[in-house]
Amino acid sequence: MSDSSAFAAIVPAHDEGDRVAATVRAIAALPGVDLVVVVDDGSSDSTAALAEEAGAVVVRHGRNRGKAAALESGAELVRALDRREGVRRHLLLLDADLGATAVGAAPLLAPVAAGEADMTIGVLPPQTRPDGSAAGGHGFVVKLAADGIRQATGWEPRQPLSGQRALTREAFEAGLPLAAGFGVEAGLTVDLLRRGLRVREVDVDLGHRATGNDWRGQLHRAQQWRDVYQALRARGAFPAWDTTRDVAARVQSIVARLRPRG
Repeated sequence: MSDSSAFAAIVPAHDEGDRVAATVRAIAALPGVDLVVVVDDGSSDSTAALAEEAGAVVVRHGRNRGKAAALESGAELVRALDRREGVRRHLLLLDADLGATAVGAAPLLAPVAAGEADMTIGVLPPQTRPDGSAAGGHGFVVKLAADGIRQATGWEPRQPLSGQRALTREAFEAGLPLAAGFGVEAGLTVDLLRRGLRVREVDVDLGHRATGNDWRGQLHRAQQWRDVYQALRARGAFPAWDTTRDVAARVQSIVARLRPRG
């Protein structure tokens, strides 16, 4: 099997019909990317059709199975295509809602292609909502992930939850099975660092849909917190709680603190 410095992009997508086509076209324009795989994770809209029209190879899940399953499905397809073509592509993991800004992922590629890093993590600029206000929540989940990664590995991440990453095939496989749900990024970072692989954060000019402060946004952050904690706990980053009921109670407490007052 010949070596390849090319990248295959894997894009998990759920109901991203309004942005996925622009995301695919921007990724396809990145130097070194010769394959874009969109994993339609049980969408109810036209995500799959629009991604395919934009030039992506599409894998479809019949139901929503979560980001980790989508990434694993995409990587399995890339592995099969690599075997058939006699190459071994690196992987680029990007979110489906980046739109045209996905072209800003280029800085992630060079350190991996040059053998200087096993995984790069994109550090995004401050995000804003459509009304111009600053995006982001109250920092609970980011602090949890940063503290857990530091406790588990000694490494201090700037954006521990960034899903915009480039990595070698070997690095991806070293992180299998991926942590479930929103814990995938924190779990992958811990697993690779513990195996002695080189992880580097890289500034990237990317923009994605900002999570709001309404009830739906608060629930999203509570689910993130739960999944990140469970991924880190499974890796010994925090002492285990006694029961699943304790986990649920703490998640509900976070939701209550995030709920707008008035």
